[in-house]
Amino acid sequence: MMTSKNSCQFTYQKSFFNRYKQTAAPKPVLLAITLVGALLSGCQSTPNNDLSGIAPYQTSTRPSGDRNLDQQEIARVRTSLAAQYIRKNELDTAQRQLEKAFAADSRYAPAYDMMGVLLQQEGSRINLAKADQYFKKAIALDKDFVQAHNNYGVYLSQMNRYREAAEQFEIAGASLGYEGRIGALENLGRTYLQLGDNSAAAKAFLRALDGNRNSIIAHIELVDLLLEQQRVPQAQRLYDETLILVQGQGISPRLLLQGIKLAAAQGDMTTRQQLAQQLLSAYPLSDEAKQLKTWLNNPEAPWK
Repeated sequence: MMTSKNSCQFTYQKSFFNRYKQTAAPKPVLLAITLVGALLSGCQSTPNNDLSGIAPYQTSTRPSGDRNLDQQEIARVRTSLAAQYIRKNELDTAQRQLEKAFAADSRYAPAYDMMGVLLQQEGSRINLAKADQYFKKAIALDKDFVQAHNNYGVYLSQMNRYREAAEQFEIAGASLGYEGRIGALENLGRTYLQLGDNSAAAKAFLRALDGNRNSIIAHIELVDLLLEQQRVPQAQRLYDETLILVQGQGISPRLLLQGIKLAAAQGDMTTRQQLAQQLLSAYPLSDEAKQLKTWLNNPEAPWK
């Protein structure tokens, strides 16, 4: 199924803690987590840019009650430092910072979420198993901590627990005001593709477009879904919009293959040949090039 080829790439919220204007740091620092490679193996990447409107890391929303505010602030700063170390792949140092965050405030939800991220990035079987409990703890401590729902969904997707992942992405995608909501909806759509539910996937991508017409992921996935339904004019319009959105960033093998399929469906042999030559020349070892070669050898066969 063409739509599932790239659907295994889930958006991890990469910007963390730029709201820390009250920490001891002299100025707000934009921090980032970058998981090494694709979160799921064997994925062909989509255009390399911030596809989902990467959002600031959402801090805990639950009122502190009678918790010591100074200790909560220490936990906040330690978690922020851990995020910086994870970004540099200094995972041991990051863990030490998070242990200090737990010692300062054992109920600070973002520290548990960040520990889940850390263990997930380390990637060993033992640590992947541990990460599950940290994500669950973050959500249990603060059910309104929407960031943790999206991050837990990414983890569940990596573990091939797609139905559970969809539940988490649905929560994040329905949370109006959450700055990562569009990315969560994109993740939700890709999760439904993994589950083989193209109808639900299309609805999720359409919701993402309603929230952000510049969502490249939603455009690309919907083009494939429309092509499968042989709704060529609608697919062409979305494809043309996608080319405008990626202008100046280069065109991926997946977009080239989509253009070839659209041209073939409309009998535009000149465009088909030009794009085919570009794909085979620029990305000769890509899965898309292999699919094209197979189709050229048997044009009557369906795309796979």
